[in-house]
Amino acid sequence: MSSVPERGDIDREYKWDLESVYATDEAWEEALEEAKGRVEEIREYEGRTTESPETLLELLELVESVMRDVATVVSYARLRSSEDTRNQEYQALSARAESLSAEAGSATSFIEPELQRLDGNEVEAFLEEEPALEAYEHYLDDALRMKPHTRSPEVEELLAELSEVTGAASDVYSMLSNADMRFPTVENPAGEGVEITQGNFTKLQKHPDREFRREVYEAFYDEWAGVRNAVGTALKNSVKADVKLARARNYDTAREAALDGPNVPVAVYDTLLDTVRDNLGHLHRHAELKREAIGADELRMWDLYMSLTGDEGPEVTYEEATEYVVEAVAPLGEAYQECMAEGLESRWVDVYENRGKRAGAFSGGTYDTHPFILMNYQDDVASMFTLAHELGHSMHSLLANESQPWHYSSYDIFVAEVASTVNETLLTHHLLENADDDELRRHVLDEYLERFRSTLYRQTMFADFELRIHEIAEEGGALTPDAFDEIYGGLKAEFYEPAAIDDRIAREWMRIPHFYYSYYVYQYSTGISAAVSIVERIREEGEPAAADYREALRAGGSAYPIEVLETAGVDVTSPAPVEDALGVYGRYLDEIADLLDLR
Repeated sequence: MSSVPERGDIDREYKWDLESVYATDEAWEEALEEAKGRVEEIREYEGRTTESPETLLELLELVESVMRDVATVVSYARLRSSEDTRNQEYQALSARAESLSAEAGSATSFIEPELQRLDGNEVEAFLEEEPALEAYEHYLDDALRMKPHTRSPEVEELLAELSEVTGAASDVYSMLSNADMRFPTVENPAGEGVEITQGNFTKLQKHPDREFRREVYEAFYDEWAGVRNAVGTALKNSVKADVKLARARNYDTAREAALDGPNVPVAVYDTLLDTVRDNLGHLHRHAELKREAIGADELRMWDLYMSLTGDEGPEVTYEEATEYVVEAVAPLGEAYQECMAEGLESRWVDVYENRGKRAGAFSGGTYDTHPFILMNYQDDVASMFTLAHELGHSMHSLLANESQPWHYSSYDIFVAEVASTVNETLLTHHLLENADDDELRRHVLDEYLERFRSTLYRQTMFADFELRIHEIAEEGGALTPDAFDEIYGGLKAEFYEPAAIDDRIAREWMRIPHFYYSYYVYQYSTGISAAVSIVERIREEGEPAAADYREALRAGGSAYPIEVLETAGVDVTSPAPVEDALGVYGRYLDEIADLLDLR
């Protein structure tokens, strides 16, 4: 019987080295207590933020020192809790860390309201009188930009203190889906029992036996049906929290609030939805190719992940994947390549799935640690691409941390999803052009097409769903599981018009954790579009274009995302990057159809 191992059964070399952050949990406890005390130092400046340029500089430097400590404490706890969500000790650590984070947010909440008492001329005078403040010029400009949406210091403190409460729906969903839910075991064609998990569901949906795929699909979604009301309530309250927080900050909609933080025009969101919807023909063709490849009269929902090549694909071990990915990023420069290789050897990555481990993958860490990557590696092509994706995030963080002061090291997700997808695109080109194994090349092409389908189209569909459910809440409508099913099922039918839509797929919204991160998913779609443009430029122009891209990564949060991407040669305010990416998708569909003799 195939089963998921306990964490203790996995070799140390495949686990991340959190001991590099704190040698022991006791050391973390000491750091937590020290950080708590230091947070109180910030409160002593309340009412004095703009007392003088010197006072402002003192305060900003203190905030950096304290918040760096807080961030490391929080990151360690989150990473530990992700290792095994059943571990109550580490869940308690995470809860205490989140409380510290909320407390720190509350302690600093007075700063921007007090800064906003200044006007542009007064800020300029501060910069002239205290030249060291010039390092904060973009931060100060942004604080003034947000003046219409910043409340009084008292209200800002209250909103900061409520962050644990407003994020509760996401916490509940995470514990339910990762720790409490157990999916059935199904028998594969070889007669072996296979336990379905969040981590392996997609891989099992690629199995060549269609009846097995159907059984996995039905068992998986039937399990979700049992928690339908709980998940529906969590999502409803998450959406309501988004709406109420937006109104508290004088925004008309939650979408405006979410996009205004990184200063992204709402028109970018609308342009994405419109451009993708105008080009659904490519996705419909992909679906038809899948139907023909599997020899079915009708494409069903358990066929969507099936490879066009008709089999599971070659095994790609973790060691092979690391070699391929490092080779693929050679166009980004020797220093970039060597740094990535060193990170992989230094246990940045927590590689394999274990029981209770958080599903999916992510890149984490802080300004004062190296990056950490959570994987649930499955020895397949898809996992190799996920590794490339997360390494893109990690290298972005590393370059930004090396190049920027702390207050500009963090970057917006809008830019982050470009870095991850550039690595995926480079990996595709590298393997298509250099791999000797024809089977691997076919599956790489198929996987890249799947990335387009799941990133550009599927995430745009998610973005449309997210917009619609927020609009219902903003108009005072009822958000119920039935409403979610109806909206999601309708979108699925539109996007996958050639396929048969069933009642189970209408529940897919229940398994998407990103719906709890307000207006997050659209950035995957804009990210892949920008990434395709950047890689095409690098392939055409070589090192000058690669240097521009590295400069964009190093920029961190020192400029707004749209300006950062302009550095790399991409204008995301126009439909051109999305249209160009869709054109690449269409060309690759032609290529694989010819390769596999499909229509």
